[in-house]
Amino acid sequence: MISRWRALLFLLASAGMSHAQEMHDHDHGVPEKLGTVSFPISCMASVQQPFNRAVALLHSFAYGPAQKAFRDVAAKDPKCAMAHWGIAMTDFHPVWQPALPPETFAAAQKEMQEAVRLQPAAERERQYIHALALLYAADPKLKPEQRTMAYEEAMAKLAKDHPEDVEAQVFYAVALLSNASMSDKTHARQKQAVTILEPLFRKYPDHPGIAHYMIHACDSAELAQHGLDAARKYADIAPSASHALHMPSHIFTRMGLWDDSIRSNLASEKAARAQGDLMGELHAMDYLVYAYVQTGRDAQARQVLAELKALPRLDMTNFAIAYAAAAMPVRVAVEEAHWDEAAAISPPSGAPDAVAAISVWAKGLGLARSGHPDQADVQAARLRAMEARLRTSGDMYWADQTGILATEVAAWTAQARGKGAGAVALLSDAAEKEDALEKRPVTPGPIVPAREQLGELMLEQNKPGPALAAFQDALAQAPGRAGALRGEAKAKAAP
Repeated sequence: MISRWRALLFLLASAGMSHAQEMHDHDHGVPEKLGTVSFPISCMASVQQPFNRAVALLHSFAYGPAQKAFRDVAAKDPKCAMAHWGIAMTDFHPVWQPALPPETFAAAQKEMQEAVRLQPAAERERQYIHALALLYAADPKLKPEQRTMAYEEAMAKLAKDHPEDVEAQVFYAVALLSNASMSDKTHARQKQAVTILEPLFRKYPDHPGIAHYMIHACDSAELAQHGLDAARKYADIAPSASHALHMPSHIFTRMGLWDDSIRSNLASEKAARAQGDLMGELHAMDYLVYAYVQTGRDAQARQVLAELKALPRLDMTNFAIAYAAAAMPVRVAVEEAHWDEAAAISPPSGAPDAVAAISVWAKGLGLARSGHPDQADVQAARLRAMEARLRTSGDMYWADQTGILATEVAAWTAQARGKGAGAVALLSDAAEKEDALEKRPVTPGPIVPAREQLGELMLEQNKPGPALAAFQDALAQAPGRAGALRGEAKAKAAP
């Protein structure tokens, strides 16, 4: 055992009302309430409760405050190996992209080196440290997915060896989610996580991680209903965490529960702003705009855009910030069919290709649908170039998504030129490809699903039967979307 720990140490060492009034009605966070976590450790008794609090923050993805809390534990008990485990855990973002941010990777490795060096007395704690050390192994040849897979396998063993350890089960469940493929429409890993979490949720209804990860596991059209109870509960479990206030809206969005989503994100936006969490604030604003548009509250949606414009210069190297900043104005222009407005959109300065593609798509769509197919061709070509760069970089998920956007612009360009059959073939292809992919948590969904666009195209071509089928397919995957509901009604009413 000692030799194994020394080897691991060596390995690590080498590597309706106004928006403002609605927000006023949602005030959370005092006194602090983060849920109930019990994670026994063999450190000084005086740091047990602070450690539990730090883990509760971690479970709600309050990474900055959690890291500070773990550092405070380490300062109070310099021999507490699990404090360093906790610090490193805050640099692992299992359901976000990237899961292992490059800018914090080296610092997390050092924390794990210290955790290994301190060698806790309890075998269970050593297993936690061993698992995370695999994630941060110094071997530069390891790809992120190899690291997260090694971590998942080690956590599976820990959970099996300690079935009484609630935290082992919970962290294993989220490890499964870190390796869930966006192209696996069977949702195999998500279902495995749900199998672990559902009985725990009944037994520990005030645990923040259980409710949180249930929502992430069920963030799909197939599983959303399974996550509704957790969504209804999570904000009450940990109202002091702005992310806990937002997360229920992932399920509400999947189920078309727009008023619930609006309430959730108003609360989250306000809390994130008060806590200085700009990423959380923008993420909530994006989901809020999406829900406002679905309920016809265009004035409120545009008020959120005004708030966005009033924010100081945003860091476009932060993917989640960049995505929300780019998506919000696109959602409003495209969902409201303001094609001239869409055609005038430009990508945010400094945004990565996966984000800039949304703005280029909006511009191309706006040009095609306002009668400028030649100019729309230029935007489709830009999207193909972005797709190629993303593939070259190895980012296949966003390359596929960008390719779908390019095909959609090409379809509407063909329609503008009177090539109806070609337009249908292109948009049908885009819909098939989009159906094969799940969304990332960063977005409530495609700006306008390809199947919904296919229904619109069929209506333009005076084909109400195929249009109705397309809209109904779209609604099965994204219930309650206003555009699809309007299209369905038009198709049914057509002679």
